Amino acid sequence: MRMVHGNLAESVVRGRRQRRGRVDLLVSRIELLSGMDKVIMTMYLVNGNTFRQIAQLMGVNETNVSRRIRRVIRRISDGGYMTCLRNRGRFSREELDIAREYFLLGWSMKKIARERAMTFYRVRATVKRIQAVVKAVEAEMRGKKLEVEE
Repeated sequence: MRMVHGNLAESVVRGRRQRRGRVDLLVSRIELLSGMDKVIMTMYLVNGNTFRQIAQLMGVNETNVSRRIRRVIRRISDGGYMTCLRNRGRFSREELDIAREYFLLGWSMKKIARERAMTFYRVRATVKRIQAVVKAVEAEMRGKKLEVEE
C-alpha cells in the first residue's frame, strides 16, 4: 500500500476525492429541486447540518429525515431526468414537466394526473414513453462507450 500523505494511503485519498465529486454533483443538482426537499438538501449538503439538527428544526424524527434525504439523493443521482434534459429535443414541454415531476420530485402518476387535470392513463402512457426514450438513449451511450474502449 503506497502512502501519499503522512498516514493516508493512496486508496483512502482516492476514495475521498470520489466522495467529494459525488457531493459536488449533488450540490449542483439541488437547484432542480423545489420546496422542502431543496431546503433539506441545502441544509445537509451545503450547510453541513446533521440529521438530528434538521429533525429538530422540522419537528420530526431523525429517521424520517434520513429516509427523506436518502430518497432525494437517489432521485437526483438516478439520471432519468438528467437524460431527459440532455435530450430535450425528443420531448415536448409537457413531457419534460411530467418527467421532472415523476423522476425528480418523486410524484406518483396519480398525483401528476390530479395536479395536471389529466387522466391517469394518459400520464401512464407518457411516463412509459419517457422511460422508453431514456432506456434507448442510455443503451446508445453504452454502445458508444464500448466502441471507444475497443
